Amino acid sequence: MKYNFDEIIDRSKTNSRKCNPELYKDTYNGKTDLLPLWVADMDFRVAPPILRSMSNIIEHGILGYSVAEDDYYNSIIEWNKKRKDCNIEREWIIFSNGVVPALNYIIQTFTKEGDSILIQTPVYNPFRVSTENNGRKIVENQLIDSNGYYTVDYEDFERKIVENNVKIFILCNPHNPVGRVWKKEELEKMGDICLKHNVLVVADEIHSDLIFKEYKHCSFLTLKDELKNNCIVCSAPSKTFNLAGLQTSFIFIANPDLRAKYQETMTKIRLEAPNIFGIAAVTAGYTKCEEWLDELIQYLDGNRNYIEEYLKENIPEIKYVKPEGTYLAWLDFSEFLKSGDSLENIFEERAKVAIDYGNWFGTAGEKYIRLNFASPRSILKEALDRIKKAVK
Repeated sequence: MKYNFDEIIDRSKTNSRKCNPELYKDTYNGKTDLLPLWVADMDFRVAPPILRSMSNIIEHGILGYSVAEDDYYNSIIEWNKKRKDCNIEREWIIFSNGVVPALNYIIQTFTKEGDSILIQTPVYNPFRVSTENNGRKIVENQLIDSNGYYTVDYEDFERKIVENNVKIFILCNPHNPVGRVWKKEELEKMGDICLKHNVLVVADEIHSDLIFKEYKHCSFLTLKDELKNNCIVCSAPSKTFNLAGLQTSFIFIANPDLRAKYQETMTKIRLEAPNIFGIAAVTAGYTKCEEWLDELIQYLDGNRNYIEEYLKENIPEIKYVKPEGTYLAWLDFSEFLKSGDSLENIFEERAKVAIDYGNWFGTAGEKYIRLNFASPRSILKEALDRIKKAVK
Protein backbone atom coordinates (compact mmCIF):
# COMPACT_ATOMS: atom_id res chain seq x y z
CA MET A 1 0.00 0.00 0.00
CA LYS A 2 1.13 3.54 -0.74
CA TYR A 3 -0.50 4.96 2.40
CA ASN A 4 0.24 3.85 5.96
CA PHE A 5 -3.04 3.16 7.73
CA ASP A 6 -1.17 1.20 10.44
CA GLU A 7 0.37 4.41 11.79
CA ILE A 8 -0.75 5.16 15.34
CA ILE A 9 -1.37 8.88 15.83
CA ASP A 10 -1.84 10.35 19.31
CA ARG A 11 -5.10 12.31 19.20
CA SER A 12 -5.10 13.35 22.86
CA LYS A 13 -4.91 17.09 23.55
CA THR A 14 -6.01 17.89 19.98
CA ASN A 15 -9.61 18.91 20.82
CA SER A 16 -10.75 15.50 19.56
CA ARG A 17 -14.30 14.67 20.62
CA LYS A 18 -13.58 10.97 20.25
CA CYS A 19 -10.58 11.12 22.59
CA ASN A 20 -11.85 13.58 25.20
CA PRO A 21 -11.85 12.06 28.73
CA GLU A 22 -14.20 14.79 29.98
CA LEU A 23 -16.87 13.52 27.59
CA TYR A 24 -16.33 10.00 28.90
CA LYS A 25 -17.33 11.13 32.39
CA ASP A 26 -20.87 11.96 31.29
CA THR A 27 -21.14 9.16 28.74
CA TYR A 28 -19.52 6.26 30.58
CA ASN A 29 -20.46 6.77 34.24
CA GLY A 30 -17.36 8.71 35.18
CA LYS A 31 -14.85 6.40 33.53
CA THR A 32 -12.06 8.18 31.65
CA ASP A 33 -9.43 5.52 30.93
CA LEU A 34 -11.13 3.95 27.91
CA LEU A 35 -9.85 2.93 24.48
CA PRO A 36 -11.90 5.11 22.08
CA LEU A 37 -13.78 3.20 19.37
CA TRP A 38 -17.02 5.14 19.52
CA VAL A 39 -17.44 8.52 17.71
CA ALA A 40 -17.67 7.93 13.94
CA ASP A 41 -14.49 9.52 12.68
CA MET A 42 -11.28 7.78 11.65
CA ASP A 43 -7.89 7.50 13.36
CA PHE A 44 -6.09 7.83 10.02
CA ARG A 45 -4.11 10.79 8.73
CA VAL A 46 -5.97 12.78 6.08
CA ALA A 47 -4.85 12.28 2.46
CA PRO A 48 -1.76 14.37 1.54
CA PRO A 49 -3.41 16.39 -1.28
CA ILE A 50 -6.06 17.63 1.15
CA LEU A 51 -3.45 18.60 3.74
CA ARG A 52 -1.43 20.41 1.06
CA SER A 53 -4.49 22.33 -0.11
CA MET A 54 -5.04 23.66 3.41
CA SER A 55 -1.34 24.34 3.94
CA ASN A 56 -1.39 26.52 0.82
CA ILE A 57 -4.12 28.64 2.38
CA ILE A 58 -2.12 29.06 5.59
CA GLU A 59 0.98 30.02 3.61
CA HIS A 60 -1.04 32.62 1.73
CA GLY A 61 -1.85 34.09 5.13
CA ILE A 62 -5.36 35.52 4.72
CA LEU A 63 -8.42 33.75 6.13
CA GLY A 64 -11.19 36.02 4.94
CA TYR A 65 -14.79 35.43 3.94
CA SER A 66 -15.08 32.66 1.39
CA VAL A 67 -17.24 31.75 -1.58
CA ALA A 68 -17.40 28.43 -3.42
CA GLU A 69 -16.53 28.70 -7.12
CA ASP A 70 -16.63 26.44 -10.19
CA ASP A 71 -13.86 24.05 -9.10
CA TYR A 72 -15.72 23.23 -5.90
CA TYR A 73 -19.06 22.50 -7.59
CA ASN A 74 -17.49 20.63 -10.50
CA SER A 75 -15.56 18.38 -8.13
CA ILE A 76 -18.80 17.34 -6.39
CA ILE A 77 -20.60 16.77 -9.68
CA GLU A 78 -17.80 14.74 -11.28
CA TRP A 79 -17.21 12.64 -8.17
CA ASN A 80 -20.85 11.63 -7.89
CA LYS A 81 -21.03 10.83 -11.60
CA LYS A 82 -17.88 8.69 -11.58
CA ARG A 83 -18.20 6.91 -8.22
CA LYS A 84 -21.99 6.54 -7.94
CA ASP A 85 -23.44 6.89 -11.44
CA CYS A 86 -25.38 9.83 -10.05
CA ASN A 87 -25.91 12.92 -12.19
CA ILE A 88 -26.00 16.01 -9.96
CA GLU A 89 -26.74 19.44 -11.39
CA ARG A 90 -25.03 22.48 -9.93
CA GLU A 91 -28.22 24.22 -8.83
CA TRP A 92 -29.18 21.18 -6.75
CA ILE A 93 -26.20 21.67 -4.43
CA ILE A 94 -26.83 23.64 -1.25
CA PHE A 95 -24.14 24.05 1.40
CA SER A 96 -24.75 22.93 4.99
CA ASN A 97 -22.61 23.07 8.12
CA GLY A 98 -23.31 19.37 8.70
CA VAL A 99 -25.85 16.66 7.91
CA VAL A 100 -27.41 16.77 11.39
CA PRO A 101 -27.95 20.56 11.23
CA ALA A 102 -29.45 20.02 7.76
CA LEU A 103 -31.93 17.51 9.16
CA ASN A 104 -33.07 20.16 11.60
CA TYR A 105 -33.43 22.77 8.85
CA ILE A 106 -35.42 20.31 6.73
CA ILE A 107 -37.72 19.39 9.63
CA GLN A 108 -38.32 23.07 10.36
CA THR A 109 -38.98 23.84 6.69
CA PHE A 110 -41.30 21.01 5.68
CA THR A 111 -43.19 20.13 8.87
CA LYS A 112 -44.90 21.86 11.77
CA GLU A 113 -44.99 21.07 15.49
CA GLY A 114 -46.86 17.87 16.20
CA ASP A 115 -46.25 16.35 12.75
CA SER A 116 -44.99 12.77 12.54
CA ILE A 117 -41.61 11.69 11.16
CA LEU A 118 -40.75 8.06 10.40
CA ILE A 119 -37.37 6.47 11.21
CA GLN A 120 -36.15 2.87 10.86
CA THR A 121 -34.77 1.61 14.15
CA PRO A 122 -32.19 0.81 15.32
CA VAL A 123 -30.82 3.96 13.71
CA TYR A 124 -28.47 6.91 14.20
CA ASN A 125 -29.72 8.69 17.32
CA PRO A 126 -29.68 12.31 15.98
CA PHE A 127 -32.62 11.34 13.73
CA ARG A 128 -34.71 10.94 16.88
CA VAL A 129 -33.18 13.86 18.76
CA SER A 130 -33.60 16.30 15.86
CA THR A 131 -37.24 15.28 15.49
CA GLU A 132 -38.13 15.53 19.18
CA ASN A 133 -36.16 18.74 19.80
CA ASN A 134 -38.29 20.39 17.12
CA GLY A 135 -41.55 19.27 18.72
CA ARG A 136 -42.32 16.61 16.13
CA LYS A 137 -43.49 13.05 16.82
CA ILE A 138 -41.25 10.03 16.20
CA VAL A 139 -42.79 7.00 14.49
CA GLU A 140 -40.68 3.84 14.36
CA ASN A 141 -40.59 1.29 11.56
CA GLN A 142 -38.44 -1.32 13.26
CA LEU A 143 -36.18 -3.22 10.87
CA ILE A 144 -36.49 -7.00 10.74
CA ASP A 145 -33.44 -8.53 12.45
CA SER A 146 -32.55 -11.97 11.09
CA ASN A 147 -29.50 -12.90 13.19
CA GLY A 148 -27.91 -9.52 12.54
CA TYR A 149 -28.96 -9.13 8.89
CA TYR A 150 -31.63 -6.47 8.55
CA THR A 151 -34.48 -6.01 6.09
CA VAL A 152 -37.48 -3.68 5.85
CA ASP A 153 -40.92 -4.56 7.20
CA TYR A 154 -42.86 -2.94 4.34
CA GLU A 155 -46.30 -3.76 5.72
CA ASP A 156 -45.47 -2.04 9.00
CA PHE A 157 -43.76 0.78 7.07
CA GLU A 158 -46.94 1.66 5.17
CA ARG A 159 -49.28 1.08 8.09
CA LYS A 160 -47.27 3.42 10.34
CA ILE A 161 -47.30 6.10 7.64
CA VAL A 162 -51.08 5.92 7.21
CA GLU A 163 -51.99 5.63 10.89
CA ASN A 164 -49.75 8.53 11.94
CA ASN A 165 -50.16 10.79 8.89
CA VAL A 166 -46.38 10.83 8.51
CA LYS A 167 -44.91 13.85 6.71
CA ILE A 168 -41.21 12.90 6.41
CA PHE A 169 -39.35 9.61 6.22
CA ILE A 170 -35.65 9.83 7.19
CA LEU A 171 -33.75 7.11 5.36
CA CYS A 172 -30.21 6.05 6.32
CA ASN A 173 -28.29 4.63 3.34
CA PRO A 174 -25.88 3.02 4.02
CA HIS A 175 -27.58 2.31 7.31
CA ASN A 176 -25.90 3.36 10.54
CA PRO A 177 -25.47 1.23 12.64
CA VAL A 178 -26.57 -2.03 10.97
CA GLY A 179 -24.36 -1.62 7.88
CA ARG A 180 -26.91 -2.40 5.16
CA VAL A 181 -26.42 -0.86 1.71
CA TRP A 182 -30.02 -0.79 0.49
CA LYS A 183 -30.68 -2.34 -2.91
CA LYS A 184 -32.41 -0.42 -5.70
CA GLU A 185 -35.58 -2.51 -5.38
CA GLU A 186 -35.70 -1.87 -1.62
CA LEU A 187 -35.35 1.87 -2.12
CA GLU A 188 -38.00 1.89 -4.87
CA LYS A 189 -40.48 0.00 -2.72
CA MET A 190 -40.05 2.44 0.17
CA GLY A 191 -40.07 5.38 -2.23
CA ASP A 192 -43.29 4.27 -3.93
CA ILE A 193 -45.07 3.93 -0.58
CA CYS A 194 -43.91 7.42 0.42
CA LEU A 195 -45.01 8.87 -2.93
CA LYS A 196 -48.41 7.22 -2.61
CA HIS A 197 -49.00 8.85 0.77
CA ASN A 198 -47.32 12.22 0.10
CA VAL A 199 -44.37 11.60 2.41
CA LEU A 200 -41.12 13.45 1.72
CA VAL A 201 -38.04 11.21 1.71
CA VAL A 202 -34.91 12.63 3.36
CA ALA A 203 -31.97 10.34 2.55
CA ASP A 204 -28.86 10.53 4.71
CA GLU A 205 -26.15 9.22 2.36
CA ILE A 206 -23.14 10.44 4.33
CA HIS A 207 -21.45 6.99 4.31
CA SER A 208 -22.13 6.38 0.61
CA ASP A 209 -18.45 6.44 -0.44
CA LEU A 210 -17.55 3.70 2.05
CA ILE A 211 -18.97 0.67 0.28
CA PHE A 212 -17.24 -2.72 0.22
CA LYS A 213 -16.44 -4.36 -3.10
CA GLU A 214 -19.31 -6.87 -3.12
CA TYR A 215 -21.89 -4.08 -2.98
CA LYS A 216 -22.91 -0.93 -4.84
CA HIS A 217 -24.47 2.20 -3.42
CA CYS A 218 -27.69 3.33 -5.07
CA SER A 219 -28.42 6.98 -4.42
CA PHE A 220 -32.06 7.97 -4.13
CA LEU A 221 -31.31 10.51 -6.85
CA THR A 222 -30.67 7.69 -9.35
CA LEU A 223 -34.23 6.33 -9.06
CA LYS A 224 -37.10 7.17 -11.40
CA ASP A 225 -38.02 10.84 -11.75
CA GLU A 226 -41.11 10.66 -9.52
CA LEU A 227 -38.98 9.43 -6.62
CA LYS A 228 -36.02 11.68 -7.39
CA ASN A 229 -38.35 14.67 -7.20
CA ASN A 230 -39.79 13.55 -3.85
CA CYS A 231 -36.51 13.45 -1.97
CA ILE A 232 -33.78 15.49 -0.37
CA VAL A 233 -30.34 13.85 -0.18
CA CYS A 234 -27.85 14.76 2.55
CA SER A 235 -24.21 14.10 1.71
CA ALA A 236 -20.71 15.11 2.81
CA PRO A 237 -17.00 14.31 2.43
CA SER A 238 -16.66 13.99 6.22
CA LYS A 239 -16.79 10.19 6.45
CA THR A 240 -15.09 9.70 3.07
CA PHE A 241 -11.94 11.72 3.80
CA ASN A 242 -12.13 12.11 7.62
CA LEU A 243 -13.09 15.80 7.46
CA ALA A 244 -15.89 15.99 10.04
CA GLY A 245 -14.18 18.81 11.94
CA LEU A 246 -14.44 21.11 8.91
CA GLN A 247 -18.27 21.04 9.08
CA THR A 248 -18.64 21.02 5.33
CA SER A 249 -21.64 19.13 3.94
CA PHE A 250 -24.13 19.59 1.14
CA ILE A 251 -27.78 18.95 0.38
CA PHE A 252 -28.95 17.81 -3.06
CA ILE A 253 -32.49 18.81 -4.07
CA ALA A 254 -33.59 18.04 -7.63
CA ASN A 255 -37.17 19.32 -7.26
CA PRO A 256 -37.12 23.11 -7.85
CA ASP A 257 -40.16 23.74 -5.62
CA LEU A 258 -38.67 21.83 -2.69
CA ARG A 259 -35.34 23.54 -3.32
CA ALA A 260 -36.86 27.02 -3.30
CA LYS A 261 -38.69 26.34 -0.05
CA TYR A 262 -35.55 24.98 1.61
CA GLN A 263 -33.49 27.88 0.29
CA GLU A 264 -35.88 30.29 2.01
CA THR A 265 -34.88 28.79 5.34
CA MET A 266 -31.18 29.08 4.47
CA THR A 267 -31.66 32.72 3.48
CA LYS A 268 -33.32 33.50 6.80
CA ILE A 269 -30.46 32.06 8.85
CA ARG A 270 -27.78 33.35 6.42
CA LEU A 271 -26.03 30.01 6.03
CA GLU A 272 -24.36 30.76 2.74
CA ALA A 273 -20.94 29.23 2.05
CA PRO A 274 -18.40 26.66 3.23
CA ASN A 275 -15.39 27.90 5.17
CA ILE A 276 -12.20 28.51 3.24
CA PHE A 277 -10.56 25.26 4.42
CA GLY A 278 -13.69 23.27 3.65
CA ILE A 279 -13.73 24.49 0.05
CA ALA A 280 -10.08 23.52 -0.43
CA ALA A 281 -10.50 20.13 1.25
CA VAL A 282 -13.62 19.16 -0.70
CA THR A 283 -12.08 20.15 -4.02
CA ALA A 284 -8.78 18.37 -3.35
CA GLY A 285 -10.51 15.29 -1.98
CA TYR A 286 -12.81 14.80 -4.93
CA THR A 287 -10.21 15.58 -7.59
CA LYS A 288 -6.96 14.15 -6.16
CA CYS A 289 -7.73 11.51 -3.52
CA GLU A 290 -9.49 8.65 -5.27
CA GLU A 291 -6.44 6.39 -4.92
CA TRP A 292 -6.26 7.17 -1.19
CA LEU A 293 -9.94 6.27 -0.76
CA ASP A 294 -9.57 3.00 -2.66
CA GLU A 295 -6.68 2.00 -0.38
CA LEU A 296 -8.66 3.08 2.68
CA ILE A 297 -11.60 0.88 1.72
CA GLN A 298 -9.19 -2.02 1.16
CA TYR A 299 -7.77 -1.49 4.66
CA LEU A 300 -11.23 -1.19 6.23
CA ASP A 301 -12.23 -4.37 4.41
CA GLY A 302 -9.29 -6.07 6.09
CA ASN A 303 -10.47 -4.76 9.46
CA ARG A 304 -14.05 -5.98 9.04
CA ASN A 305 -12.72 -9.40 8.00
CA TYR A 306 -10.31 -9.41 10.94
CA ILE A 307 -13.23 -8.86 13.33
CA GLU A 308 -15.08 -11.79 11.79
CA GLU A 309 -12.09 -14.12 12.04
CA TYR A 310 -11.21 -13.00 15.56
CA LEU A 311 -14.73 -13.52 16.89
CA LYS A 312 -15.10 -16.94 15.25
CA GLU A 313 -11.85 -18.10 16.79
CA ASN A 314 -12.05 -16.44 20.20
CA ILE A 315 -15.57 -15.26 21.07
CA PRO A 316 -18.08 -17.13 18.86
CA GLU A 317 -20.89 -16.16 21.24
CA ILE A 318 -20.79 -12.63 19.80
CA LYS A 319 -22.94 -12.53 16.66
CA TYR A 320 -21.55 -10.38 13.86
CA VAL A 321 -22.68 -9.85 10.29
CA LYS A 322 -20.06 -7.98 8.28
CA PRO A 323 -21.33 -4.53 7.24
CA GLU A 324 -21.92 -3.93 3.53
CA GLY A 325 -20.84 -0.31 3.98
CA THR A 326 -19.55 2.12 6.67
CA TYR A 327 -16.71 1.42 9.12
CA LEU A 328 -19.07 0.43 11.92
CA ALA A 329 -19.46 -3.07 13.35
CA TRP A 330 -22.83 -3.99 14.90
CA LEU A 331 -22.20 -6.70 17.48
CA ASP A 332 -24.83 -8.79 19.27
CA PHE A 333 -23.93 -9.48 22.93
CA SER A 334 -27.23 -11.11 23.89
CA GLU A 335 -25.54 -14.41 24.86
CA PHE A 336 -23.52 -12.64 27.55
CA LEU A 337 -26.50 -10.72 28.92
CA LYS A 338 -28.55 -13.84 29.71
CA SER A 339 -26.59 -14.34 32.93
CA GLY A 340 -27.55 -10.89 34.19
CA ASP A 341 -24.33 -9.17 33.12
CA SER A 342 -24.61 -5.70 31.58
CA LEU A 343 -22.90 -4.02 28.66
CA GLU A 344 -21.79 -1.25 31.01
CA ASN A 345 -19.98 -3.75 33.22
CA ILE A 346 -18.37 -5.46 30.25
CA PHE A 347 -17.09 -2.30 28.55
CA GLU A 348 -16.64 0.28 31.31
CA GLU A 349 -15.50 -1.86 34.23
CA ARG A 350 -13.64 -4.74 32.60
CA ALA A 351 -12.75 -4.15 28.93
CA LYS A 352 -12.15 -0.41 29.29
CA VAL A 353 -13.30 0.24 25.71
CA ALA A 354 -15.50 3.17 24.69
CA ILE A 355 -18.17 2.01 22.22
CA ASP A 356 -21.70 3.10 21.34
CA TYR A 357 -24.35 1.17 23.25
CA GLY A 358 -27.06 -0.28 21.04
CA ASN A 359 -29.90 1.25 23.04
CA TRP A 360 -28.66 4.68 21.94
CA PHE A 361 -30.07 3.71 18.53
CA GLY A 362 -33.46 2.67 19.92
CA THR A 363 -34.84 -0.19 21.99
CA ALA A 364 -34.34 -2.56 19.04
CA GLY A 365 -30.59 -2.32 19.61
CA GLU A 366 -30.49 -2.82 23.36
CA LYS A 367 -28.41 -6.05 23.26
CA TYR A 368 -25.98 -4.73 20.67
CA ILE A 369 -22.98 -2.42 20.61
CA ARG A 370 -21.56 -0.36 17.73
CA LEU A 371 -17.79 -0.51 17.35
CA ASN A 372 -15.87 1.89 15.10
CA PHE A 373 -13.18 -0.10 13.27
CA ALA A 374 -11.62 2.83 11.38
CA SER A 375 -8.40 2.49 13.36
CA PRO A 376 -4.99 0.87 12.88
CA ARG A 377 -5.35 -2.91 13.15
CA SER A 378 -3.16 -3.02 16.23
CA ILE A 379 -5.67 -0.83 18.07
CA LEU A 380 -8.56 -2.96 16.83
CA LYS A 381 -6.74 -6.09 18.08
CA GLU A 382 -6.16 -4.45 21.45
CA ALA A 383 -9.88 -3.67 21.74
CA LEU A 384 -10.91 -7.20 20.80
CA ASP A 385 -8.36 -8.70 23.21
CA ARG A 386 -9.80 -6.56 25.99
CA ILE A 387 -13.35 -7.60 25.10
CA LYS A 388 -12.31 -11.25 25.03
CA LYS A 389 -10.77 -10.98 28.48
CA ALA A 390 -13.80 -9.11 29.81
CA VAL A 391 -16.37 -11.70 28.70
CA LYS A 392 -14.27 -14.80 29.43
